[in-house]
Amino acid sequence: MPARRRLDFQWNLRQLMAAHQLWKTTQLVPLLAERGVKLSAAQVYRLVTDKPERLSMKTLVALCDIFGCSPNDLITPHVVAAKAPKAAAGEGGAGSVVAMPVEFQPERARILDDDTGDGGDGGGG
Repeated sequence: MPARRRLDFQWNLRQLMAAHQLWKTTQLVPLLAERGVKLSAAQVYRLVTDKPERLSMKTLVALCDIFGCSPNDLITPHVVAAKAPKAAAGEGGAGSVVAMPVEFQPERARILDDDTGDGGDGGGG
């Protein structure tokens, strides 16, 4: 199975706001409202401070209009470095499973009843 590329992105809204002298997230609320995007102050705060998982095209276009930019200025995609795959059993290396010799395998324990010494069934006889 081929390795899958893991993608991520950098969200640059905070930097664009600073470049346009907008220092408070609440300053963005009326600018979005003028373009038909009605978001609460809390929603705009999350939009600015967190990487959005979902973003409506209307909001994206409004942000591009406000800052005179393209979506490429707001979003910088990048590939995340892949972790090395784990070695399969039998391929050697640290953490591989090794067959245990029979003489080192544990023996099943037998539990005896303290009073009768016969295995706990109480029959005694």
